[in-house]
Amino acid sequence: MKVTLGLLQHACSGRPAANLKKTLALAERAARRGAQIICTQELFRSQYFCQSEDHRNFALAEEIPGPSTRAFQRLAQRHGVVIVASLFEKRAAGLYHNTAVIIDADGKLLGIYRKMHIPDDPLYYEKFYFTPGDTGFRAWTTKFGRIGVLICWDQWYPEGARLTALQGAEILFYPTAIGWHPGEKATYGADQHGAWQISHQGHAVANGCYVAAVNRIGLERPVGGDGIEFWGQSFVAGTSGQILAKASADREEILLVPLDLGKVDVTRTHWPFLRDRRIDAYGDLTRRFVD
Repeated sequence: MKVTLGLLQHACSGRPAANLKKTLALAERAARRGAQIICTQELFRSQYFCQSEDHRNFALAEEIPGPSTRAFQRLAQRHGVVIVASLFEKRAAGLYHNTAVIIDADGKLLGIYRKMHIPDDPLYYEKFYFTPGDTGFRAWTTKFGRIGVLICWDQWYPEGARLTALQGAEILFYPTAIGWHPGEKATYGADQHGAWQISHQGHAVANGCYVAAVNRIGLERPVGGDGIEFWGQSFVAGTSGQILAKASADREEILLVPLDLGKVDVTRTHWPFLRDRRIDAYGDLTRRFVD
């Protein structure tokens, strides 16, 4: 089966309504250009607000399903496309998640994935806002293939990619908001970006599937200071880890990438890592540390 991905890479303003309108317009354009599965970047409705711990930012959250979900459902139904959209979810009073909605080509909401791994680093204060996910790692059968979704910080954990692939996912999507601290870029920037890309390529190799990472662009300074310079460079890795397509570091782009899902079976047959797993020997993976 052949399928074309549409990854939406762009800058975000401080106006949620404008960001939603922009992302919907990009999704419309991607659909008209032949995209069949469209994925947004992480938390596209706002600038990356986790640069500070501010209770006022909880007002950015919305229920699922809610206005953004319904807007994407209408778009999916109108164009017959699958959509993965990343939202700040208000589940209940005092309970918030970093959540992706998965919408099939008929507009049906197939389900949600709540980010499982929550970081807490300088300017990435996500533990203040997000409750760790409780959906587990999941895959969904869509009109255009079986897909799995993980979110940003999940990208560093091979366990999440593996558990999603074990449910038959042919493509792993990673909506992302990652960039450089400007003051560190000269010293650490190349290594940081390289580690990010290599980790995704490793997921593709180890699981014999496609991996799509969707990142934002632009320098965001919502609380002043140096802010974060998001490095863009959204990309898709093939079933052997090769980079099939890659966006720029600083331009708004719709990255259209045609894939042949038949290569998943070919790769997994020729590199039978799933066959040769020693499931009898992995019990210690459920421990925090092995002394």
